[in-house]
Amino acid sequence: MAIVKMKRMRLLAMVQDREELLRLMQDMGCVEVEEPGTDLTEEEEQVWKDLSLTRVDAQPLSQARERRQRAERALAILKHHGCKSKGFLTPRPSLSREQLFDPQREQEGLSAVDQVLEADRTLAAYQAEESRLSAQRAALAPWLELNLPLESASTRDMLLQLGTLSAAFPLEEVQHTLEGVTPLVELTQASADRDSRYCLLVCHTSVQEQVLDALREYGWSRVSLSGWTGTAADNDRRLAEEQEQLKQKIAEAVAQLGSMASLTDAIRRESDLAQVLINREEGRSRLLDTEKTFLLQGWVPAQKWEEMKSHLEQYPCAWEVEDPTEEEYPSVPVQLKNNWFTKPLNMVTEMYSLPAYGSLDPNPLMAPFFILFYGIMMADMGYGLVMMLASIIVLKKAKPRGGMHNFFALLGLCGVSTFLMGAVTGGFFGDFIPQILKLLNPESTFVWFWPPLFTPLEDTMMILVGAMALGFVQILTGMAISFVKKIRDGKIMDAIWEEVTWWVVFAGAALAILGVTNLVLILGLVMVVAGPVITEKGFGKITGIFGSLYNHVTGYFGDILSYSRLMALMLAGSVIAQVFNTLGAIPGNVVIFVIISMLGNTLNFALNLLGCYVHDMRLQFLEFFGRFYKEGGKSYRPLSVETQYVEVMKEDN
Repeated sequence: MAIVKMKRMRLLAMVQDREELLRLMQDMGCVEVEEPGTDLTEEEEQVWKDLSLTRVDAQPLSQARERRQRAERALAILKHHGCKSKGFLTPRPSLSREQLFDPQREQEGLSAVDQVLEADRTLAAYQAEESRLSAQRAALAPWLELNLPLESASTRDMLLQLGTLSAAFPLEEVQHTLEGVTPLVELTQASADRDSRYCLLVCHTSVQEQVLDALREYGWSRVSLSGWTGTAADNDRRLAEEQEQLKQKIAEAVAQLGSMASLTDAIRRESDLAQVLINREEGRSRLLDTEKTFLLQGWVPAQKWEEMKSHLEQYPCAWEVEDPTEEEYPSVPVQLKNNWFTKPLNMVTEMYSLPAYGSLDPNPLMAPFFILFYGIMMADMGYGLVMMLASIIVLKKAKPRGGMHNFFALLGLCGVSTFLMGAVTGGFFGDFIPQILKLLNPESTFVWFWPPLFTPLEDTMMILVGAMALGFVQILTGMAISFVKKIRDGKIMDAIWEEVTWWVVFAGAALAILGVTNLVLILGLVMVVAGPVITEKGFGKITGIFGSLYNHVTGYFGDILSYSRLMALMLAGSVIAQVFNTLGAIPGNVVIFVIISMLGNTLNFALNLLGCYVHDMRLQFLEFFGRFYKEGGKSYRPLSVETQYVEVMKEDN
């Protein structure tokens, strides 16, 4: 298992063949098209200028993105109106490439999107009109009791005005004040609410200034209801009838959208087709054109080049393929080549960072440790069975791809490890079986068909020592990988003074503890001192000795101690499960015991499922990767047929 070797490819072909070549590359799914011209020499730049290379038109990419946005919008509308999405365990329907790109199916998808969006626009128009009518009725509501045509207006001798007063003042007080100003005024209240009084003011124009000045002290604010004819009550009845008609139309429009569920499959195909076109157009947007030719620059796996070459030979084109130089490694995309056992660990590696091109793929090295450590921390046959069953059911039924496939595959592998470690420790949902047998028969003495090698509660110290011993093994493995890597890179002295020195120290310490000899330990300490003396200069020789001792001793001790979390999580999970089982057994009722035990174990399982994953990742990232791993790889994203709703089957040639 390793990082796939890549080749840089430059292709110069005829513009008339561009779409066909892009479709070919997308079907093969092995060419990552990159932006050309990022690392050209001055001579190459001049050649490009002489060729008059230009960017391709970006309008098709915008159109493809708009198509997908419309399709996703249509799907969201149907979902809002009751169209059920497929169940989690329902596999995606399969289509051939010919079926996906079939013109008739494509037209059906476009038509379905148009129908849904048009129906939604109609519904939105009805709803907007209904909201407008509701707002108008709300504006008329305070004046319903006023038997006055709303088109009534002031005359030369009479002021007629609608307005509001603050409800904090009694109406009688306001009227009394107006009577003190002039007898040529009348204030009539139409309605009132908690904040305002809605009133009709009628007065002679000769005193309107004095009347309005008096009303301002009570918060008078004029209300305009221009454009209405008839009384407020007449208009409200008319609006109510229109509103009722609109509600019926809205109900019909909603029912129409609800009946469009049959269009969902066609719209999903349209969305996936649009996504495929987007991917193709994004690749196309990275090309450079002349009047007759185009230039494509990208990366292709070395193992795929011969197949790609056989296809390119059918076109009038020229190509150049070369291995990347070490200076180009940071820009080379990384593809990991793993088998069924190590591929699920991709999701763990990607959470940290992909390895740099030209370095090591950590998955085969990490997989045994990660899966074993997870099983040690969970260590329960019941939990392991649940994990394995969940993995098998989802992978068989739903057939997920990508990250979800890796997640459930890893869940199954960790479930096997959890089950085996549970068999070693005798745990099945904690002590569920002994507890329930005691409830059924107090004289029962349950004994496993095999004796547990150790139990978390009784052999805690042994588990702690074993956990740190496993950690020491992983640290030694990381050191061995680092040693080999340094030897390959020609850093022989670094390998000797860093790894070999401390191997001698570890071996010497073991021999000294066993009472065999102290000579190996003395040799190791001499090498610890000799390393800085030989490699450092001046006063750095002295500080280097103390720095090496302090950093390595405390570093190795702290790293090994970190693996005690294997024991801690195993003990915590076992104790929590037993606590819930004990609580369930207190009432002495089997049904109550099963309910409480299952609820508690479900909570314990959920917490440990996440907790063990996080702590396992920490051990890999900090204690293991730090010794040899070179991160910073760029993910390999080839031009391919990527779909969300349907499975596009690749036909064998």
